[in-house]
Amino acid sequence: MSRIIGNLSQIGSEYEALFCDLWGCLHNGKQPYPAAVSALQDYRRQGGRVCLMTNAPRPKQYVIAQLERMGVPGDAWDLVVSSGDAAQDAMFAGAVGRKVWHIGTSKDDGFFDDIPADWTDAPTVSRVSLEEAEGIVVTGPFDEENEVPEDYRGRLTQARERGLKLLCANPDVVVDMGETRIYCAGALAELYGDMGGESLYFGKPHPPIYERARRLMDLGDSARVLVVGDGIRTDVLGAQQEALDCLFVTGGLAAQAFGPDVENPDEELLREWLSAHQMTPKYSIGRLR
Repeated sequence: MSRIIGNLSQIGSEYEALFCDLWGCLHNGKQPYPAAVSALQDYRRQGGRVCLMTNAPRPKQYVIAQLERMGVPGDAWDLVVSSGDAAQDAMFAGAVGRKVWHIGTSKDDGFFDDIPADWTDAPTVSRVSLEEAEGIVVTGPFDEENEVPEDYRGRLTQARERGLKLLCANPDVVVDMGETRIYCAGALAELYGDMGGESLYFGKPHPPIYERARRLMDLGDSARVLVVGDGIRTDVLGAQQEALDCLFVTGGLAAQAFGPDVENPDEELLREWLSAHQMTPKYSIGRLR
């Protein structure tokens, strides 16, 4: 059974670093959770290091700018690693060709236009129509507030018939933007895979994003790392696959499954839910604090 704790401070001293999720843990897409910010600040004051690990489909500088706009203080974290960073490397390496059909909004233009120093001499990647494309890059739906994955079935059928690979810049299926649940790139990639197409993933729970975080933090294989997150299929599964301990934040995406008090999950409901998902994070907490 996952051990329910009340505060990160109860276990923080056991770990030298955190891989901490953003949406649902540190903020809700619009504003930060003050208790979560304080918990990370306290952890760092005790000598721990914090990597904010996010499936955002944008390079880290855009994630950092968003955190600053929200008012998340810089002393709550050491570095940011995004799915967009890892996926961008793959795109410029030619994983889905040099002419790509982009599914996403203009807020993700930096994924294509802000070329990392390592790739400035690489052949150009151009955005083209589906008919001209050698591959697909998905950063999210065109209209994330109104569209659902099924809206793309026809176009994805055309892509599958041509054997196009799909690069998914954000493996999340859904996130909560304030009180609104929206679909992410992972939902489209999942549909494409179900249809028989080939989808490539680079964020949580897949290895490239963890490898990037370990390298940037200079963490060896024996480093004591705690994964913090609210996604059972991303944060918890990723921790399990990387053989890392996990602190599951129950008050995020699945909050309604654990009783009426979001701050204090019902132990029996949590046990049943985790059993159904065949996952056992070492720790659980209502909200990061």
